[in-house]
Amino acid sequence: MAHSQGWVKRYLKAFCKGFFVAVPVAVTFLDRVACVARVEGASMQPSLNPGGSQSSDVVLLNHWKVRNFEVQRGDIVSLVSPKNPEQKIIKRVIALEGDIVKTIGHKNRYVKVPRGHIWVEGDHHGHSFDSNSFGPARSTTVTHVLQKSNHTEVGCLQALTQVP
Repeated sequence: MAHSQGWVKRYLKAFCKGFFVAVPVAVTFLDRVACVARVEGASMQPSLNPGGSQSSDVVLLNHWKVRNFEVQRGDIVSLVSPKNPEQKIIKRVIALEGDIVKTIGHKNRYVKVPRGHIWVEGDHHGHSFDSNSFGPARSTTVTHVLQKSNHTEVGCLQALTQVP
């Protein structure tokens, strides 16, 4: 009996040490490097949620690229919604500062993206709250870049799983 109690104490001690190291490392990783998110809605179809409202994609969001200012045209990014600062939206970067964009339904037919801004759109035009609705987005509102797969096509993403 005493032998088994010693084993339990050693196990609990090792578990606690591992737990108190693993949790801060995991929290730091998720805060500073990357996180996993569920994508809902039709605005990014067919790149994300190709199955429609029946499923939602789960994707890896890379925070490191944003910190290193590596956002490029064609990247799919997560940014703070201009409508609701508590919500994140996922859109594709169409243009960077200085680019001229031919808009879809915006009040101006052509827009020059100002310094410190980007132009973002959903892949499913007409079903997306994007720069055509709210204008150029501040670059500082971008929180993450979706991690792409090895494919060279712009729209190919690494969906980690399909959630029914």
